[in-house]
Amino acid sequence: MKANILFILVSMSSLALAQNKPAYLIYTSDGKASDYTSLINEAAKNEIIFFGELHDNSIAHWLELQVTKDLFTKDNTLSLGMEMFEADNQLILDEYLNGLIDEKLVLNEAKVWDNYKNDYKPIIDFAKENKLKVVATNVPRRYANMVYKKGIESLETLQPEAKKFIAPLPITIDLSLPGYKNMISQMGGHGPATAGENMAKSQAVKDATMAYFILKNKKGKHLHFNGSYHSQNKEGIVWYLVQANNKLRIFTIQVVEQKDISKLEDANKNVADFIICVPDDMTKTY
Repeated sequence: MKANILFILVSMSSLALAQNKPAYLIYTSDGKASDYTSLINEAAKNEIIFFGELHDNSIAHWLELQVTKDLFTKDNTLSLGMEMFEADNQLILDEYLNGLIDEKLVLNEAKVWDNYKNDYKPIIDFAKENKLKVVATNVPRRYANMVYKKGIESLETLQPEAKKFIAPLPITIDLSLPGYKNMISQMGGHGPATAGENMAKSQAVKDATMAYFILKNKKGKHLHFNGSYHSQNKEGIVWYLVQANNKLRIFTIQVVEQKDISKLEDANKNVADFIICVPDDMTKTY
């Protein structure tokens, strides 16, 4: 009898979900259903929070703004970090946030992403209005490209001024980490024999540099926005942070897409502390 009642309740819940068409559902790392309030409360207990986005996902970008607002409400020491700004553009970003230059100059001079106005401008506007520090954490793309084309050793040939925008050299890189191993295997036979390893190493340079600038600038609570790959499974940037300080309290959020979001697929379990599951036909921002 109890089993029949349980089956009816589950069926009714599934039917209601199908009828309501939620834009997203939130799960804990083990796939248990959760909610936005729990996500914020758990995130607020930590020093560094990563929001691993899908760059073209409209719900992800809206939620990034909501998470920023709600964490700031809980702790006004909040600072932000963004993969979407490169370290050599920190001065331009600071000048804009401090009201010294117009947005037009940022758009012209700061190598902003093509989807900036739709996806990241609302976060920057909130930071400007509330005087939040925003850290441009990413390595300049020209240096990541150097690593891919010429190897990690090429960074040593840069001028001292250039090295200020990269994590201190030499950078430790562990290509046995699953994320990097998978990248190498996906490269397969494409390009020269070193292409796969150099691609993974260029990614590691990005991860190491973002970790470096997070730690260099962090004073209170820090919220970092990046592509999901950079914090998935607590590798990437998180791995470098832990190497630097294994006592940091780090919390990860990741957006995933599924055809059916009523249950978290096994492949998406454990990729982060909280997982935001979005229908795979959700409107894209570009």
